[in-house]
Amino acid sequence: MQRRTIVGTEVAVSTVGFGGAPIGGLYRPTDEETAAGAVAAAWEAGVRYFDTAPHYGLGLSERRLGRALAGYPRDEYVVSSKVGRLLAANPRPTGSDLEAGGFDVPDDLVRVRDYSADGVRRSIEESLERLGLDYLDIVLVHDAEDHMDAALGEAVPALAELRAQGLVRAVGAGLNFVAPLRRFAQLPDVDVLMVAGRWTAVDRSGATLLAECLERGVSVLAAAPFNSGLLSTAWPKDGAHFNYESVPAPVLAAARRIAKVCQEYGVELPAVAMQFGLRHPAVASVVVGMRTAEHSRTNARWATAPIPDEIWPAIDAAVQEPAEAERS
Repeated sequence: MQRRTIVGTEVAVSTVGFGGAPIGGLYRPTDEETAAGAVAAAWEAGVRYFDTAPHYGLGLSERRLGRALAGYPRDEYVVSSKVGRLLAANPRPTGSDLEAGGFDVPDDLVRVRDYSADGVRRSIEESLERLGLDYLDIVLVHDAEDHMDAALGEAVPALAELRAQGLVRAVGAGLNFVAPLRRFAQLPDVDVLMVAGRWTAVDRSGATLLAECLERGVSVLAAAPFNSGLLSTAWPKDGAHFNYESVPAPVLAAARRIAKVCQEYGVELPAVAMQFGLRHPAVASVVVGMRTAEHSRTNARWATAPIPDEIWPAIDAAVQEPAEAERS
């Protein structure tokens, strides 16, 4: 599997990134053996970039990823984690984090939003301890849409200081929305941005952001290529989710038009979804959640499957079809 370098740094990520939320129990429980198997299978398939966060399973994803990677040479893999949520003892646990945080784990801890410089430093220290690492390759300011002043004014400068000290090798932000990411892209200290679900085969709303990143020398990590499962099967299903919600009818129709093109060319829709993001020169890696060994092997296969170049204009036309019809 190829590697691409984060612009302006020495950090080289594999073109497929291991998304660590599922091994933290996202939506349903994942046992230790299954999580370790997912990481091992990803490594065997050539994945060398692993993404996690304190948010994922209240630290469980970081702990599991650290244990799973402990047997591999540290200079051969890249780990990213995130800041913005500290973990503290939960004074009123209910037994499960599923309703509050979306992870099927005990809620003995609670998330506390903190984008201050002190909070960032504490978050890094705690993440390093959970991961069992001496430094983090990439640190992203996480889900800061409603905390932009502190994120831009305190979190990013604090991360830049930690980068100068060698505890962090690349600084960035990871969000679900384009407008706040564009503000991060304007900061000179930002090396990389993770955009979730906004640069995919069916959702091109991140196009302006990616163009700006390319111009400014900011690398992009394109996360959630399947848009919460919509593009993960050969034929998008009724009732599928799109960006964590029920799929709107126009988006489902567009996804099915893409699926028809894939059928015509004899390729799998999930393979197109995985490889779409990598065609943009600003994108360094496509990051996808992996829960099991089979998920890891399948995602790697989709990411490296042969796809004819002529399919891409046909897919672009399929996505644009309604707009074109309105203009005619």
